[in-house]
Amino acid sequence: MTEPTATPGPSAYTVAGVDIEAADKAVDLMKGWVEKTGRPEVIGSLGGFAGLYDASALARYRQPILATSTDGAGTKVAIAQAMDIHDTIGFDLVGMVVDDLVVCGAEPLFMTDYIACGRVEPERIAAIVKGIAEACVEAGCALVGGETAEHPGLMEPDAYDVAGAATGVVEAAHLLGPGRVRPGDAVLAMGSSGLHSNGYSLVRHVLLGSGAGGAGWTLDREVPELGRTLGEELLQPTRIYAKACLALAAETGVHAMAHVTGGGLAANLARVLPEEVSVTIDRGTWTPAPIFDVVRRVGGLTQEDLDSTLNCGVGMVALLAPGDVDRAVATLERFSIPAWAAGEVTLDDEHGGEVALVGSHPS
Repeated sequence: MTEPTATPGPSAYTVAGVDIEAADKAVDLMKGWVEKTGRPEVIGSLGGFAGLYDASALARYRQPILATSTDGAGTKVAIAQAMDIHDTIGFDLVGMVVDDLVVCGAEPLFMTDYIACGRVEPERIAAIVKGIAEACVEAGCALVGGETAEHPGLMEPDAYDVAGAATGVVEAAHLLGPGRVRPGDAVLAMGSSGLHSNGYSLVRHVLLGSGAGGAGWTLDREVPELGRTLGEELLQPTRIYAKACLALAAETGVHAMAHVTGGGLAANLARVLPEEVSVTIDRGTWTPAPIFDVVRRVGGLTQEDLDSTLNCGVGMVALLAPGDVDRAVATLERFSIPAWAAGEVTLDDEHGGEVALVGSHPS
């Protein structure tokens, strides 16, 4: 007796919510973008179990110090998902990762990413990777691989989160940090492109929240002070400083740098100060973008609330000799990054290691 032929159907894994074919299609769609990030040291192409990098390139260093960093884009991904715009969040991810490397003088070499989602939608995943790849090109960093994980039942179908890790290298003799900082150093502030990718839990609560303390605004709301919709402002990509800061380190006598992320300007700058000095920064030296005052005003927040959560218009800081400030500003101008002297480092045995923000921003 002939057994009946089974009718082909979806695999058990597909029935469980994981679509292998969609994942394969996503890889095919993203390959072209990943290839654009290639450096000569990268071995192989997308699809292997591990990204390969020819470390013999480090032989030119006398004492190479490897630096590594990992981060995500925070709750800003909720804005990207709500607006159905997914090709900019990669700049936020890459900026958060590579600019943590560059503060010690390290050149970002390669990066890997991780995307967790409720359902693989190939075009959406490819758009996310497109943004990551374009940001890696801007940072001079190769995207050597990554992972896309489908988590049905754990995440909503259209939800996703992104994370990444990068490795860089710096010559030991050129390592930047607290040991180089001196009393009398100038504080050079570098302008941010907006909120970057920090403090979005507060920003979303204040502007979008419908409960107590929330304004209940919608992302399509036109905000006159911003000159565009709220959603467009909140999705403004993070500025990537990597190449500019490496040029700064090569062309001036920078002693230390600080990436201004969660916790704000003072807390992040304090991380690179030796115990015997303190820093005073004058808010009167710059005017933050309007979004910061919108958050403050609508949320009924104090300036201290903003300072301890948001970058308030400064995304990166360098400490250097006062005589190098003009040259540093000119170097950063080549990369279209606004910069200005914002304060000074002083010998301070009583309040060493602290950063004080004084004065008020010009209205």
